[in-house]
Amino acid sequence: MTSLDPRAPLVLDTRELGRRPGSQREVTLTAPAPADLGIEVLSVTEGSPVDIDLRLEAVMEGVLVTGTATAVVEGECTRCLEPIREDLEVTFQELFVYDDTRHGQQDDSGEDDETSRLEDDLLDLEPLLRDSVVLALPFQPLCQPDCPGLCPECGARLADDPDHAHDAAVDPRWAALAELDPEDQN
Repeated sequence: MTSLDPRAPLVLDTRELGRRPGSQREVTLTAPAPADLGIEVLSVTEGSPVDIDLRLEAVMEGVLVTGTATAVVEGECTRCLEPIREDLEVTFQELFVYDDTRHGQQDDSGEDDETSRLEDDLLDLEPLLRDSVVLALPFQPLCQPDCPGLCPECGARLADDPDHAHDAAVDPRWAALAELDPEDQN
């Protein structure tokens, strides 16, 4: 396990809580967005501000983190490829359990590796923030709920030209018949 850097913007020190169940503190911070915060077509730009409001509460097993994060997501509509820029607010709650291996108490309870752990009373918000943002984003973001998309033949944006149409396509097997002149039939 790698050691956390206490100077990292999304790493918080919980020593002030003193491992006293019931003690809590409120934290408000603005941190730069980490890389890859989102999905392929919609994400928070790396380095853009993420406003985070937290409540850290000591419980018997560790520190319960409850909070909200607000950021701007940017990307493109999956139907018409128009740019999208929206405010996103996510809520989250996670229990970070104490890492008592430094006290000689090895945890043999068989807990899975998905358990969030404190490292030397430090907690890393980045994985929690990443999971919350990714789960809150739409799988296929749209510029508007009824976006008609692009014309499959020419690629024109259908929202700009609602009456956009093409002549009916001729089946290539019958194309030679279209070249016949009805006057020559007589």
